[in-house]
Amino acid sequence: MNKTLLSIITFASTLYTSDIIPYSDALKLYQQKNYKGAYPIVLKEATRGNKEAQYLLATFYENGYGVAKDINESLKWYKNASSKYSYISEQNISKTNDNEAMGYVYSKIDTTSKNVEKELTKIVDNDIGILPYKQNYLMPFSYSKNSYTKNISNSFEDSEKYNNHIETEFQISLQKNISYNFFGLNEYITLGYTQHVWWQVYDKSSPFRETNYIPEIFLTLPSPYDIDKLYNLKGLRVGFTHESNGQDGTMSRSWNKIFVSAYWQWDNLFLQLKSWYRIPETKKGLEFYNGVNLNADGDDNPDILDYYGYGNIKLKYLYDEHLFGLMLRNNLKSDNKGALEFEWSYPMPNSTNTYWHLKFFNGYGESLIDYNRYNTKVGFGISFFRSMF
Repeated sequence: MNKTLLSIITFASTLYTSDIIPYSDALKLYQQKNYKGAYPIVLKEATRGNKEAQYLLATFYENGYGVAKDINESLKWYKNASSKYSYISEQNISKTNDNEAMGYVYSKIDTTSKNVEKELTKIVDNDIGILPYKQNYLMPFSYSKNSYTKNISNSFEDSEKYNNHIETEFQISLQKNISYNFFGLNEYITLGYTQHVWWQVYDKSSPFRETNYIPEIFLTLPSPYDIDKLYNLKGLRVGFTHESNGQDGTMSRSWNKIFVSAYWQWDNLFLQLKSWYRIPETKKGLEFYNGVNLNADGDDNPDILDYYGYGNIKLKYLYDEHLFGLMLRNNLKSDNKGALEFEWSYPMPNSTNTYWHLKFFNGYGESLIDYNRYNTKVGFGISFFRSMF
């Protein structure tokens, strides 16, 4: 009886003690790396709705501070803290008739094996892990102040211009995470693909004037909690990009680069700084420039860095439901070649992830084919995804 009473008193005193310890003490314990002491206080504060505590608790589960590592719990608390630290929100998505029909068809397959059941679930739920990457949009009307490049015989001399200054522009951009935490740094390794198309739909034959193909592979490294809290640095990304227009002869454009970028956030303001190094290519021989061999191997655009420079700055600001974006780049030389791009988007009524989209561009490098031509252009249409970075 005495032992039972002693246990009850001990348990009650423990509850009382943990209840009166202030959250500030938990932060001190955290700074002293006494994670086991800090964990129960942070957990209680997070359960009460403290957004900072929720974010801190997520790092406990992510890194195994004073508790066993649990990525699912970590993601749960990151999402609970999302109203302060990000703009991600969970949505309940009901199954469509197509999903139900697929579910019925695949229900005929024996799923006693857990691996079989796991794979079928991916199929039925369309869980292939492909996500939007950069902006996805369609602009039926895109007006250019200058004419567009047009080549009719794949030679230097026979180059003309499209007379139509209005065209359609669209972009498709997707990404697929292929590895998580491979190096033990909570990093993601991702494949990305972007296709940017300029379509002379109002011309007689409606040709695709230019298509830029941009495959990428990159590693994204989230910043540690302490760095995030002090400097608002959200993460770093390093990767490789190939960009080309799929044409040949004098119309061929391509380059490869290694890039590094950093991402910051201050509430509604987002900043990305990106720098790149172009992988050198051999120069084309005189037979190309003399018109003898227009398909010669070598650098299609040796002066491209004179127009694209060595990096860019991107700012995005979320004001209510308006998203404003600004991109700046410059070659940092005396001739001061560069570009400015401004974007605005706003949700369309009664639609999910669909936005009115306005874009203004001024400078060099609007497309690969015209990378060395100055252009001013404005376009209007709809976008199907928008990103803070």
